[in-house]
Amino acid sequence: MTTAVPARQAISTFERYLSVWVALCIVVGIALGYALPGLFAAIASAEMARVNLVVAILIWLMIIPMLLKIDLRALGSVRQHWKGVGVTLFINWAVKPFSMALLGTLFLGWLFRPLLPAGEVSSYIAGLILLAAAPCTAMVFVWSNLCEGEPTYTLSQVALNDVIMVFAFAPLVGLLLGVASITVPWDTLMISVMFYIVVPVLVAQIVRSAVVGSGGQAALDRLLARLGPVSLLALLTTLVLLFGFQGEAIIAHPLVIALIAVPILIQVYFNAGLAYWLSRRLGVAWCVAAPAALIGASNFFELAVAAAISLFGLNSGAALATVVGVLVEVPVMLSVVSIVKRTRPWYEARARA
Repeated sequence: MTTAVPARQAISTFERYLSVWVALCIVVGIALGYALPGLFAAIASAEMARVNLVVAILIWLMIIPMLLKIDLRALGSVRQHWKGVGVTLFINWAVKPFSMALLGTLFLGWLFRPLLPAGEVSSYIAGLILLAAAPCTAMVFVWSNLCEGEPTYTLSQVALNDVIMVFAFAPLVGLLLGVASITVPWDTLMISVMFYIVVPVLVAQIVRSAVVGSGGQAALDRLLARLGPVSLLALLTTLVLLFGFQGEAIIAHPLVIALIAVPILIQVYFNAGLAYWLSRRLGVAWCVAAPAALIGASNFFELAVAAAISLFGLNSGAALATVVGVLVEVPVMLSVVSIVKRTRPWYEARARA
């Protein structure tokens, strides 16, 4: 049985300017939070087992359309590019979460501590840990297409990361939160893993199988085209809610977002560079090394936002930290795409030698 490989596609105008829309959501969310405090209070109170129902619906609308792109049968292709897969697994699971915990503690817990709200520092660090513990599963297809990456490698790597997340996300987050001396609500964490990873993956695979079985890849492509805007609108609506709850804190501390962005930026470039360098040292083809660097650096920010809300609440610093990840993701990853494309002659010079 063959596995469908995603076709190369250019990033859409909406996706290219996602950071602009996120910035607008900040303004709109803060304004609505001040204008309609009763509405936001009602939304915040709609909870079950510490899961906000309104946000949960929006998160599902974000995640499931993206997971529909993943064909778990692609796991059979992992052996074709085992060196590239090994590099990315090492970065995603052995380097990135730990480097983010270190950078978050260094910058937010020490260097920037006097400039941050005293009671939120630990929560900000927790949000960064949640952000780094979830490898990207959707937008990375766009980054790979833009740098002419090997699509079979990208698909198989993302499918493998999805499977690993089901089992490793909760233990890894629990370990790092414990190291950072942050209390781990294990019951809520496990509920989040089931609700935002296991169930969406299962639902997406069932729907994907049914659609492909009845109408083939063309039917799936049509479904994805219809659901794509829904996913992005759900993301932006979630951000409006988050900034509606966070508005007062943001206005009171305007430097917070910029300071939180510093460790995120450093760790993205560090992990992308490390993956790219390791791939070159191991003789990995550039068409695999380029997406390896991008997968190693990018984050599944939709999952991070959902987990932060469930674990620490809509008004938490953790939720705000994950939202900052959304704000910087697109422009930073586009810059990484540009870097790996510009350095292709340097990368391939070793192979020619």
